[in-house]
Amino acid sequence: MKKHIVLIEDEPAIRDNYRVAFERRGYQVSAFGDRPSAWQVLRQELPDIAIIDVGLGEEPEGGFALCQDLRAHSKTLPIIFLTARDSDIDSVHGLRLGADDYVTKDMSMEHLLARVTALLRRAEAWAEALQKPDEVLERGRLTLNLDRMTVAWDDQPLDLTVTEFWMLHSLVRHPGHVRSRDQLMEAASTVLDDNTVTSHIKRIRRKFIQVDDRFNGIQTAYGMGYRWNAHEV
Repeated sequence: MKKHIVLIEDEPAIRDNYRVAFERRGYQVSAFGDRPSAWQVLRQELPDIAIIDVGLGEEPEGGFALCQDLRAHSKTLPIIFLTARDSDIDSVHGLRLGADDYVTKDMSMEHLLARVTALLRRAEAWAEALQKPDEVLERGRLTLNLDRMTVAWDDQPLDLTVTEFWMLHSLVRHPGHVRSRDQLMEAASTVLDDNTVTSHIKRIRRKFIQVDDRFNGIQTAYGMGYRWNAHEV
């Protein structure tokens, strides 16, 4: 069965170009030009992945609002922002809202397809994991349920995205061992630039700090990457 991509892009010519490109590569594509028409369909039935522009018609940040609604509706739906807006502020905001990736339209189609494929592969792995007995990883006050993809700190649940979860898992598997940004990307089965990896780590830290303002579990190894604080084991 073909994987179903929903593409929300307000420029008709751009929307049609992407639609044709994805369909040529074997995907089923549903395309929408604005947030309301997309949400009317998506709240009833979710695709395998959503690709969203930030500015949608008369809504300069309609894509952000749609991402927020989708993430509230499903914690597992892979979401990619595909936009001309390349500022760090927009990128970080999009990721904070729960998107799994944020890319700009100057990216080649082959590169975009690689990211879509990686996200779909990760979603499939998650679905398969749900069929098996729960595997739980405990590191002191931290508990990761790898099958349910849930995280708790001091028994308080944290709401991580799929990308954040696998990055955290990579860090806590071997406390004290440094994980480079490339290794974190590999663990999350995605392709990101260094700044985006850094943004994900910042958001993971922020979510821990929201439940524990003394949290120091994730340490920066300057020039190398990040490690899980061995004292938190």
